[in-house]
Parts: sequence; C-alpha cells; structure tokens
Amino acid sequence: MTDQPKKPFLYVVVCAAGNAGDVGKLITAAQEQRWDVGVIATPQGLGFVDADALTSLTGRPIRSAWRRPDVTSPFPPADAMVVAPATFNTINKWAAGIADTLAVATLCEAYGAGVPTAVLPSVNAALSLHPAYRESVERLRAMGVLFGTEEDFRWEHALELLAPAVGRAVGR
Repeated sequence: MTDQPKKPFLYVVVCAAGNAGDVGKLITAAQEQRWDVGVIATPQGLGFVDADALTSLTGRPIRSAWRRPDVTSPFPPADAMVVAPATFNTINKWAAGIADTLAVATLCEAYGAGVPTAVLPSVNAALSLHPAYRESVERLRAMGVLFGTEEDFRWEHALELLAPAVGRAVGR
C-alpha cells in the first residue's frame, strides 16, 4: 500500500496534423506536472505519431478504436483532456456531435461528464476562415472548451489553459 496520492489523469487526443509527431513534448510537460497521461489518436492521427515511443512514454497503449465491452479500459476516467493538434475535421465533427471515432466520441462525452478540455488548433489560415469552423469554435467555447490559438501553438500552453479549471475538476 502506498501513501502517494493518486495522480490526476489527462487524456491527450491527437489528430492528423504535421506537428502531431511532437506530442511527446506535451506528454512530458504534463508528467512533469504530476499527471498520468493516456493518448487517444484519431484513426488518421495514428499515422502521424510514433505509437511505440508514446506507449513507452506513457506506459499505456495508444487508443484509437473502440474496445469490446468485455475488455477493460487501459485508462481511468479523465480528470482533464487536451486536444492537440486539433484539426479542422475533428473540431467540426466534435461541435456537431458526430461521434464516429473513439477520439471524437470521447470528446463529446467529456462535455456531459464536466471534464475540462483544452484545444490547441492546427488549422491553416484558409480553413480557419470557413464559416463552419468559426461556428464550431464558437459552439465549443460556449460549452466551456478552452482554446489556444494557432499563432501561439506551444504544447505547454494546453496545460496553462487547463490550470484554472483543473483544481476544481481533480477535487470533484
């Protein structure tokens, strides 16, 4: 038996964007802040990361597909979530409630569960002007999702965005 308090658990949802291969920087920063971390990748996002390296870093398998009901989840419930890099497609599907992948379904459920969620978008300038994208960002913000900006994409910024909400969430 240990006297160590349970670490809060952070889900990192990673999408198919060019900078996804550096998501280990976010995981390391979170671990330095005493988070346990699990990675959920969109199906396309899997091709943008080194799954073996991330599994080694977190000590947990990367999730990308639904598990069978008789299989235990390798992750405990989330205390917070980060979506980074978050793509145009994922942001729009999430805002519309289109839960067709494990990653987006998990994000949709986070709202109902009251899990604080931060987003670091990775959307090019042309796509960011699309009306659907702007409406999706507004809808997610109205739901309490915390957004970084494309101009200030720093992995640690996601943890900074979560800081005010995390104390409340971890203490629930």
